[in-house]
Amino acid sequence: MLNVTNAMTIYVYTTVADMRKGIDGLSGIVRSELGADPTDGSLFVFINRRRDRMKILHFEGGGFWLYYRVLEAGTFEAVKGPDGSSCLMIDGTQLTMLLSGVSLSASHRRRKRYSPNGSERAA
Repeated sequence: MLNVTNAMTIYVYTTVADMRKGIDGLSGIVRSELGADPTDGSLFVFINRRRDRMKILHFEGGGFWLYYRVLEAGTFEAVKGPDGSSCLMIDGTQLTMLLSGVSLSASHRRRKRYSPNGSERAA
């Protein structure tokens, strides 16, 4: 079961992903295009062209998890990276919002909250 916390690092691949790719293919995207290590415990989110399918790659406990979500109706939000980059970092709350159909671009945080890395962030 997917247990998402705000302390986790979550990367959204903002380029269209080929949903035929499995663990090895998605790990290759993480290494080559995102410049990250797929075994570091982060979550890597991939969305297809029609935005009705999502895969989440996660390494935990000595092995990979591949979560696959197919929407019966509706679409996931088209997520854009900063300055057109192919990667966007989000937190656990934003991932829950994305999975629930809440627009990330329409919502914004106003109140400051504690962050475990020592910096304050708006919440």
